[in-house]
Amino acid sequence: MFPTMIGTVVIAGIVGYLAERTEFTHNGVLQSIIICIGGAFVFYFVRLMFGFGFASAGMNAIFASIGALIIVPFHWRK
Repeated sequence: MFPTMIGTVVIAGIVGYLAERTEFTHNGVLQSIIICIGGAFVFYFVRLMFGFGFASAGMNAIFASIGALIIVPFHWRK
C-alpha cells in the first residue's frame, strides 16, 4: 500500500510537470504539480474505500492528475 502511494505521488508530479512544460496548462509548475498530487490522492483513497477505478494504480494516477488539471483551473477562472 505504501509503495503504491509513493508511486502515485511521483507519477502525479511528473504529469503536472509535463503538463506545464508542454503548455497544456498555464498555472505555473509548482501549482500544476500540487493540483495533480491532490487529484491523485483523492482518487487513490476513493479506490481504497470503494474499490472502483482502473486495473493499474499508475493509470489511476495519470487519469486523476489530468482530470484535476482540467477541473480545478477552469472552475476558478473567470
